[in-house]
Amino acid sequence: MKESTNSTASMSAFNRRDFLKGIIASGLALYIPLSSEATAEEQQSVKLYGGDAMPGGVKDDPRIFLTISESGEIVILCPRAEMGQGIRTSWAMVIADELGADINRVTVLQAPGDETKYGNQNTDGSRSMRHHFQALRKIGASARTMLVEEAASRWKTDSTKIRVESHKLHHQDIEKSFEFGELAKAASLRKLPSQSSLVFRSSKDFKYVGQARIGLVDNNDITTGVAKYGIDAIVDEMVFAVVARPPVFGGSVESYDASDALKIAGVLKVVPIPPSSIPSGFQPLGGVAVVAETTYAAIKGREALKIKWNDGVNGNYDSIEYRKNLERLSLKPGKVVRDDGNVDEEFERSDRKLSASYYLPHLAHAPMEPPTATARFKKGKCEVWCSVQAPEAVRTDISKRFGLSLDDVIVHTLLLGGGFGRKSKPDFASEAAIISHALQGRAVKLTFTREDDIQNGFYHTVSVERLEATLDDKGKVTAWLHRTLAPSITSIFTKDPKHEAAFELGQGAVDMPFAIPNVRVENPEAQAHTRIGWFRSVSNIPHAFAIQSFVAELAHEAGKDPKDYLLELVGPDRIAFADKWNEMWNYGENPKLYPLETSRLRGVVERAAKEASWGKPLPPRHGLGIAVHRSFLSYAAIVVHVQVSDKGEVNIPRVDVAFDCGPVINPDRVRSQLEGAVIQGISLATLGEITFKNGRVEQSNFHNYELTRMHVSPREIHTHLIEQSSYDKPLGGVGEPGLPPVAPALVNAIFAATGKRIRSLPIKTDDLKVT
Repeated sequence: MKESTNSTASMSAFNRRDFLKGIIASGLALYIPLSSEATAEEQQSVKLYGGDAMPGGVKDDPRIFLTISESGEIVILCPRAEMGQGIRTSWAMVIADELGADINRVTVLQAPGDETKYGNQNTDGSRSMRHHFQALRKIGASARTMLVEEAASRWKTDSTKIRVESHKLHHQDIEKSFEFGELAKAASLRKLPSQSSLVFRSSKDFKYVGQARIGLVDNNDITTGVAKYGIDAIVDEMVFAVVARPPVFGGSVESYDASDALKIAGVLKVVPIPPSSIPSGFQPLGGVAVVAETTYAAIKGREALKIKWNDGVNGNYDSIEYRKNLERLSLKPGKVVRDDGNVDEEFERSDRKLSASYYLPHLAHAPMEPPTATARFKKGKCEVWCSVQAPEAVRTDISKRFGLSLDDVIVHTLLLGGGFGRKSKPDFASEAAIISHALQGRAVKLTFTREDDIQNGFYHTVSVERLEATLDDKGKVTAWLHRTLAPSITSIFTKDPKHEAAFELGQGAVDMPFAIPNVRVENPEAQAHTRIGWFRSVSNIPHAFAIQSFVAELAHEAGKDPKDYLLELVGPDRIAFADKWNEMWNYGENPKLYPLETSRLRGVVERAAKEASWGKPLPPRHGLGIAVHRSFLSYAAIVVHVQVSDKGEVNIPRVDVAFDCGPVINPDRVRSQLEGAVIQGISLATLGEITFKNGRVEQSNFHNYELTRMHVSPREIHTHLIEQSSYDKPLGGVGEPGLPPVAPALVNAIFAATGKRIRSLPIKTDDLKVT
């Protein structure tokens, strides 16, 4: 596969017309989409077929994404953002296999932001491949069919006698072949094949899909330092900016004095940014921007600002007191969101009960590259360069804010140095545009410092999870009560509902699949006092932590092995909630295509346990812990092996991950995502915590919002993918499902090693010391 770049040398506008000109200049003149404004050059191109949209607004029209040149070179446009998950590479793999192309002659370019043209471009929800796989196969099969028909016409033979492989079309009866480029121009003039006529390759003929060690299209650029991230954008006559934002969500500038800031060498201007109201949506927080000749000068100018803040309604937010309030509310009944059997009756008559409460704090995304964006107004248009997960959100906000049409807002999506959901919010790009507009359109690069990122984010929700259960004389659970309390993401869009939304509750709480006759899930009120935003795996994190930790506690109470007890709760193989899915949330997917299959839960548990040699003898203060969770339509089980020193230090010799996401497109990237989930999960469980005092975030940088370092990371991470025999089955998500079971598996292992229960994160070393 050819290495690609995601920006032009001058960072100039990468729009449709410029892309076309570049294609023609390099001989790539085929398979370009037509429009009502098509030029004579464009009219020489070809339409493939206009297929139906895939789920989530994904388009499967290959006119938009694929070109083949007369020299045989192939260019693919990828509309989903690349942030390490390898989506651009996976796109190339699927199209190359279905087309019969040599992947080394495929180049992948990043599509600009344009949802009308490219379909949904939000890179979130672990859906970039599951929503595109069939569409990509159609693209490749359509192009292959047209090439085959052209070859058959020239050879005056039946198309069934033609084999397509490695960029060539071969006649099975005579020793003749065509290169793609020899046929491309003529093939482009042929009638498009109907979707019903398309014949897809058998998976046994795949050379790339499902195969490990397919190098990333960005490998060379990334490893040699030439890849373009958001911070790398360079525009002519660009200036630099940072913003002093309200330290409390909902606060505003009461007054400011910029005289000292303007005395700093290099400082050019101070620009006020209006505050956002609550609910704020994705709007900037407001504040005061300092514009300078360098980012350093802008930071020094910001330090010299004299600002008097009005803290607003959240000035008294204290996370310690808030936790106490949630814990009090968790002891009282709340809004019932699932009610099976008769929980109250079972609790009244049972003599054997167990209860526990679990706490998870706010978390910050803290991607390695903090948010940054460059914006410029020119000739009535706004152009933005940024690392963003949702380019359409940027376009929409800027177009509304400045009265522009969507076509007049051009967004160049650059490589993301991490995202985890933070960069799906367009506030930082909007700030850059606001400052550029105030400077009569001059290009402005806005940069978040690490402190800005951690103290002005959209935080993963704080949560208290209360679990209660009754057991019979054999230790079997007969009733289950779960109260989940967490401020909702929807509080940033509407008047605070004080209850979790259906999509949040449907991430492991109401869809808890255990074979228990009496189940009730309640959702007491929890008010939001800061910006809540989606974070990798979202509400699956607290729900999985509480439920899988509680399962291990129930196993101990019943005197049973935790793995065996977990499988007992999973119960017989069945489709869970088969008669209820119409009332439940299923990641936006059809439950007939994506049912909750307990056989797959069982499968990953048994595989992880087997690979970790579950039950093996271990030295003192060593232990194994297990957890399983279904999220984003995939199934993940994790076994963690820990060794806890007498000083309370947790060492992790090995982690085993069993994963079932259905068909696997790029095994290497799936394994990479799971390994990353393990590292991040350990980091969140042992170090991650955002706290508030007087409405302000108390953490500011990696000295007090720590991340897992290499020396405390697992020495070995083993990933075990459950093989699928057919690529006709729906794909599950990959980016997020590996994270939720990490923390509960870790704390369950710590209990096995030390006998000490961890119910509050992050884990405190002092709690594990030998006294």
